[in-house]
Amino acid sequence: MPSIVDRFRARFGSEPTVYRAPGRVNLIGEHTDYNEGFVMPAAIGFYCWVALGLRSDRKLQIVSEDFSETVEVNLAGPAPGPSRGWSDYPIGVALELQRAGVPVRGANLLIHGQVPIGAGLSSSASIEAATALALSEQAGKSIDRSKLALLCQKAENEYVGARVGIMDQFISLHGHQDQALVLDCRSLDFSLVVIPEHVKLVICNTMVKHDVATSGYNERRAESERAVKLLLKVLPGIRALRDVTAVQLEQHRGLLPEVIYKRALHVILENARVLDSAEALRAGDVRRFGQRMAESHVSLRDLYQVSAPELDLMVDLANQQPGVYGARMTGGGFGGATINVVEANAVDAFQENVSREYRAKTGIATQIYICTPAEGAAQVTAAEVATGAEQHQ
Repeated sequence: MPSIVDRFRARFGSEPTVYRAPGRVNLIGEHTDYNEGFVMPAAIGFYCWVALGLRSDRKLQIVSEDFSETVEVNLAGPAPGPSRGWSDYPIGVALELQRAGVPVRGANLLIHGQVPIGAGLSSSASIEAATALALSEQAGKSIDRSKLALLCQKAENEYVGARVGIMDQFISLHGHQDQALVLDCRSLDFSLVVIPEHVKLVICNTMVKHDVATSGYNERRAESERAVKLLLKVLPGIRALRDVTAVQLEQHRGLLPEVIYKRALHVILENARVLDSAEALRAGDVRRFGQRMAESHVSLRDLYQVSAPELDLMVDLANQQPGVYGARMTGGGFGGATINVVEANAVDAFQENVSREYRAKTGIATQIYICTPAEGAAQVTAAEVATGAEQHQ
């Protein structure tokens, strides 16, 4: 297959500059980011690739190879409304960059996505991050990556209509090879934790797809905000569930409807699990980390209620395999994927057994990806493009 540069040349007759941004897997800390809490994501070696060539006018012509569609936007004209399709992600980012004062230039963009769509691995953030980095750098603007992540998040919140937190865009831009990030979603301070060499991150796709913008994601966020409003009556200093302790929640449980109490309890305990997980990894205690993962899944299933039968089955199957330290659903939920921490020498048997048993019980052929943490968004060198890197997963 020709490289993305060759495909761009064939379509547009000019030389592109190529950028890529990774998807992510969240190791622990689910639905805590929009509650200003703590998360532990890792970038993974599945990328969105953007080949960009400048134009002489103010138009963006955006081609998606994955959807075989082309859209065109005139940056000098009125801002178009969202289409509720794939193009909202790059267009929303371009419009947000313009609002922030970045002189976005007209360009042709060829987009090739490698991140599995609907698996909860943040294909949307990888598109946003790659597009934002490409358009800002081609405009001659070097934007702080944390600020760029905030611009991408704002585009997804306001243009796409998905009220996501900052985690996905942040890790896509800040990822580091062989390391996960422990991110404070309020301050955006982060630290790195090394993933031990003797384990692999194994992602199991249930093949049950979800759409964050139309799923229960926004509903869960609203429920979290309702918990804060109710608790403000007795805890006037709080801004988010991140500010509430488990003891305080129990003291004032009577203020909350049962379902709102469950949502709040998950978020508060999940934040504590992230911090303890970071300590465990720094101490090389992978077993303790795996225990926190197991607790996280139970909480997401029973308290936050964002799991699905296929996710629960996948976790159960994983826990039956030798060499597994921990397993949990990852991402927004309602389908998608699980993340498993597996001893490296047990990965092949894990993949074979889980694939076979999942298909036997559901009739669905799963996809399993074996990963190590990857670098964040970057311009791609000619050598990397020449190797056809964007064709590999």
